[in-house]
Amino acid sequence: MNRLATATSPYLLQHADNPVDWWPWCDEAFAEARRRDVPVLISVGYAACHWCHVMAHESFEDTAVGKLLNDGFVAIKVDREERPDVDAVYMTATQAMTGQGGWPMTVFAAPDGTPFFCGTYFPKPNFVRLLESVGTAWREQREAVLRQGAAVVEAIGGAQAVGGPTAPLTAELLDDAAAQLATGYDRSNGGFGGAPKFPPHMNLLFLLRHHQRTGSAESLEIARHTAEAMARGGINDQLAGGFARYSVDEHWTVPHFEKMLYDNALLLRVYTQLWRLTGDPLARRVARDVARFLADELHRPGEGFASALDADTEGVEGLTYAWTPAQLVEVLGEDDGRWAADLFGVTEAGTFEGGMSVLRLARDVDDADPAVRGRWQDVVRRLLAARDTRPQPARDDKVVAAWNGLAITAIAEFVRLVEARGVGDEEADANLLEGVTIVADGAMRDAAEHLATVHLVDGRLRRVSRDGVVGAPAGVLEDYGCVAEAFCAMHQLTGEGRWLELAGGLLDTALARFAAPGGGFYDTADDAEQLVTRPADPTDNATPSGRSAIVAALVAYAALTGENRYREAAEAALATVAPIVARHARFTGYAATVGEALLSGPYEIAVVTDDPAGDPLVAAAYRHAPPGAVVVAGRPDQPGVPLLADRPLVDGRPAAYVCRGFVCQRPVSTVDDLLAQL
Repeated sequence: MNRLATATSPYLLQHADNPVDWWPWCDEAFAEARRRDVPVLISVGYAACHWCHVMAHESFEDTAVGKLLNDGFVAIKVDREERPDVDAVYMTATQAMTGQGGWPMTVFAAPDGTPFFCGTYFPKPNFVRLLESVGTAWREQREAVLRQGAAVVEAIGGAQAVGGPTAPLTAELLDDAAAQLATGYDRSNGGFGGAPKFPPHMNLLFLLRHHQRTGSAESLEIARHTAEAMARGGINDQLAGGFARYSVDEHWTVPHFEKMLYDNALLLRVYTQLWRLTGDPLARRVARDVARFLADELHRPGEGFASALDADTEGVEGLTYAWTPAQLVEVLGEDDGRWAADLFGVTEAGTFEGGMSVLRLARDVDDADPAVRGRWQDVVRRLLAARDTRPQPARDDKVVAAWNGLAITAIAEFVRLVEARGVGDEEADANLLEGVTIVADGAMRDAAEHLATVHLVDGRLRRVSRDGVVGAPAGVLEDYGCVAEAFCAMHQLTGEGRWLELAGGLLDTALARFAAPGGGFYDTADDAEQLVTRPADPTDNATPSGRSAIVAALVAYAALTGENRYREAAEAALATVAPIVARHARFTGYAATVGEALLSGPYEIAVVTDDPAGDPLVAAAYRHAPPGAVVVAGRPDQPGVPLLADRPLVDGRPAAYVCRGFVCQRPVSTVDDLLAQL
């Protein structure tokens, strides 16, 4: 019997027809293991995962393997994106036992959930031998197996502990973190470390804010060079926009083709801020293309943003995306085909499998003359039209609260900057930029409404939804943090008080249900399902940690409301991360980003005006705001907007109030005076 057919998770549905007697994660599965006195296999993955597909095809679709599993184990399938708490606990165990982690994650546990053997991908022959060995050990060496499990639980309980050392997150510590990143910076290729190479989006956000505060040319150059190298590489879809999960090489040339919502949301923030600070046309174009990718490829009308596009197409990596020189000529003709091959680095030898090449931008065209740019864009349109006739990767359609929060915040920043800079005076493709902005803005508002009306159930967040139906998994700390920060961004963009009220409700719940002794936070609520240990990971990895996310929201909310207890909670939580920032800057990028905002103030900028969309004071505030500043514009004493309370027009004219800690400088009515205060 397979119990996955009614699951809301696309990953679980991929396994609904396996010969394995899968259970979803539930108490009944563990009760069945106790009844049968057999160990549990916990298999964790996600819908867009290439090696998850490989292991499924090799093992879980095999009748003989299915019989071996069904006879000797209770098999539980977990979507790591739907249950990040389960994933976090067992990933910590896997890393403790093997020194590494990844997906698919393969965990053998006792009927109480205690893990005693962990690994990742196993080829079919190895997996069959492992099943036989674990079954034998469970029957004949039970005491030793349980001792090992107890030792693992003790180890991961220590790894997830709260209440450790604390320290203020000072300017000196953040300066040292920037220096650490510079030491590990790949000066040839951009980014940090070697292959595989992941987009270091949160570290780049930190470095951009660090540059703003300190004027560090090195921090700006690391961010600029890395952003340019990624944008030109095969990791960036040169035709449709959007970044793949990582590059298998250190040059950003060949990606692992899955495209994740969270990566693209965070990278949209990077390119938006780089464009804001430097005016770089490449950053502007890439921000536009990522916003278009989110709106066109991942937005689900009436809901929110889907989680991912698959790594494979019809079981083949790169089938949709890779090209040969002959294919370019076939689509474009001889002259344009050869020109495109040179532009995109497509060679007879190929950069990928089977003589295929992944498109990368091998020539500098953003600053080229209009004729070259026009030819480039024409080639892109024709190739994309041809690519659209190929088989396309599947889409994981579930809506994850935290990742939608990241996307909403990123698009809000992008929309505000486009409005502030104007779209008619900088580039020939201004109409395209304006069109992308309109569509992205609509998708952003759609997602925000979906989170507010579908994912909020009785005042508590749910983690996922699909097809408009909310799932059962409870929201974890990163959901509360990312969604609250998004609602703060919506409040700033719209001037509507309801978004600030919603953010405050989420933060109050987080403080009541997730807070830990000593200022930290757990990743799960105090009334959530009890796992073998309560996760509390303070490090930023593929996404901001729950702790960093909630701190970012607390800082923004405190600045928007003037309620200092939220700022105090943020400072106390950051103090629990500061010792990690001092040692491991690469894994605390979002915490350091928020730390820069706190050092800056953050500034609170209120512009009282009857024309929030067109007032030059508003545009100047958006373009030149210091790190982490909040900006609100609207009529004086606009209901539900604390920053506009008791702030009148000056001599009947619009005015800007620049404040820190709700202590304000004199109001100003000219752009020059505002810039002087900023």
